[in-house]
Amino acid sequence: MSIYLDKNSKVIVQGITGAEGSYHTGRMLAYGTNVVGGVTPGKGGQKTEHGLPVFNTVKEAMDATGATHQCIFVPPPAAADALFEAYEAGIRFSVCITEGVPVHDVLKVVGATPGMRIIGPNCPGLISPGKSSIGIMPGHVFKEGNVGLISRSGTLTYEVVDLLTRAGFGQSTAVGIGGDPIIGTTFVDCLREFKNDPQTEAIVLCGEIGGSDEEDAAAYIKEHMPDMPIVAFIGGRNAPPGKSLGHAGAIISGKFGTPESKINAFKSAGVPVADRPSQIPGLLAQRMPARV
Repeated sequence: MSIYLDKNSKVIVQGITGAEGSYHTGRMLAYGTNVVGGVTPGKGGQKTEHGLPVFNTVKEAMDATGATHQCIFVPPPAAADALFEAYEAGIRFSVCITEGVPVHDVLKVVGATPGMRIIGPNCPGLISPGKSSIGIMPGHVFKEGNVGLISRSGTLTYEVVDLLTRAGFGQSTAVGIGGDPIIGTTFVDCLREFKNDPQTEAIVLCGEIGGSDEEDAAAYIKEHMPDMPIVAFIGGRNAPPGKSLGHAGAIISGKFGTPESKINAFKSAGVPVADRPSQIPGLLAQRMPARV
């Protein structure tokens, strides 16, 4: 098992003929993802360099391929329309890689697409190792196993996964939820899924300063997952108040979103918090001695 994504997921790519869309489609295919086509308005009927069909609309792609998932590589001003079009066509799982999507656009989409799971925007996507990958994650650092991972940072995801893999901890699914102030899927959403996934026996949660998602996650863990081995890390501890740290959502405002509040929340839930990413495998080994 895994969450959100497996080898049977049929994926279409919006923006498949653009430079980024084409490149990462090739990488997804190489990993084994079942990419069945793509969408670029005005280029319907063509084939990509990978031999995949191109459609003018998501509806046409859905009718022809039976796609279940989509990945979005379109410019920021077009991202909201891409999500709305997918929703109207019947897609219920969307991964939006696009960075710089206006916050008000994301608010409109999230509030008007009930039943559609949106990962992102401004995210690296997700991967169920050995099964499928949607987005831009480097598949070679992942190893199939039983540790779930949720992260607001893409590059931190890859660093932590590499550390886990080298230490012998494989992963069930890794989800990069994105670092914008408003995102479609939160830590709690992923925790709910991992809680019910028989493959996932432990979780690593990588947060950062800003917002309250980590505190919400800690409260959920304390109430619903007290016995699950979970380790956390909070990035951006040295960022001065009022300064964003890389991501638009990584900003401290007064006492809101501080690393101290997040660390204290996790500790209150019985979740150890690593001071450095390199400590994560060791803390996980203390909670979960058996390795894949």
